[in-house]
Amino acid sequence: MPLFLRCAPALFGLIALAAWEAAVRITHVPVYLVPGPIAIIGAFFADPGGLLLSLLSTLTVTFAALVVAATLGSAMAVAMALSRLAQAAIQPWAVVLQVTPIVAIAPLIIVWVGDPFTSLVVCATIVAFFPVFANTAAGLSSAAAELSDLFKLYGAGRWKMLWLLRLPAALPFFLAGLRISGGLALVGAVVAEFVAGSGGFASGLAYRILEAGYRLEVARMFAALVLLSLAGIAINAALGIFGRAIMRRRGET
Repeated sequence: MPLFLRCAPALFGLIALAAWEAAVRITHVPVYLVPGPIAIIGAFFADPGGLLLSLLSTLTVTFAALVVAATLGSAMAVAMALSRLAQAAIQPWAVVLQVTPIVAIAPLIIVWVGDPFTSLVVCATIVAFFPVFANTAAGLSSAAAELSDLFKLYGAGRWKMLWLLRLPAALPFFLAGLRISGGLALVGAVVAEFVAGSGGFASGLAYRILEAGYRLEVARMFAALVLLSLAGIAINAALGIFGRAIMRRRGET
């Protein structure tokens, strides 16, 4: 890719930030309504430690939920691939989890679970679960029919077909679902923190956003939002690099 194309996103972002700063200065918009980029940077450096510690708390919940979602999603997909009874039992409930708004059930989960960290992880796991589950299940059923017939011709059992044929075929699907779930785990963690924060649990960046909103510290709210956006971009990029490294290790492009 040419260098100017690689630099295009950064240049566009810088131009947009410069236009934003110029617009708020020319129109004299109050900082408590729409702060400019300079005010947002100043709000971050006014308390970098507190915001970064809150970001660490949110990322801890995110990665814990991603690990749980990846483990449960792939395990249930494998169970469905091995048993039609398991497929009939699991698939409808997986769809129910996918279509249920986490905002509606997060207060119940927080009350039922009790422990703040565990309840946040449960909420984020529910949001992040379905992409891994659905993609892995699709990948396990994507093996070519002629290869399945060949395995059966040579007397391969169900478990050997799973290990040597279906799991390798499902790996790219699993990695794609994992990359989607990474962003959704962050979204689920933030939504759960909003609910938990309103209930008195002080933890991640979502609570800092609520706190800044109550105090009309809009620049601090934007600083927290920027940190969340950068964290989401970093998670997506890291999982993309991880997926490409795994596929490259398998000798695939």
